[in-house]
Amino acid sequence: MQPTDVRIDKWLWAARFFKTRTLATHAVESGRVRIAEERIKPARSVRIGDLLQIDNGATSWEVGVLGLSDARGSATQAQALYAETEASSARRALAADDRRFFREPGTTIKGRPTKRDRRLIDKSTG
Repeated sequence: MQPTDVRIDKWLWAARFFKTRTLATHAVESGRVRIAEERIKPARSVRIGDLLQIDNGATSWEVGVLGLSDARGSATQAQALYAETEASSARRALAADDRRFFREPGTTIKGRPTKRDRRLIDKSTG
């Protein structure tokens, strides 16, 4: 039996936009997830037909809700819960090309740069 409405944080977790439900909750609270361009709270119910704007830090999506689930399943089950808009997929493809061809010097560095990393950054930026 499919639920009629599901909390947005549970749905984002089940649709695999976020690795944990806590991360999904924090994203909703900070305004990085919107329904029809409105800020929402984590307890807000999502319904079939809603248009979501999702930014998980690395990528941003604009998706329409096709199905509801409050349990995390396989990736194929998760992809059946939403449909990405054409404009969103074009933006993501363009952003992926930009990252591939015009790599930022500091993106590969995790945490505080070492002395060697700083030298490489200084050398590449001139």
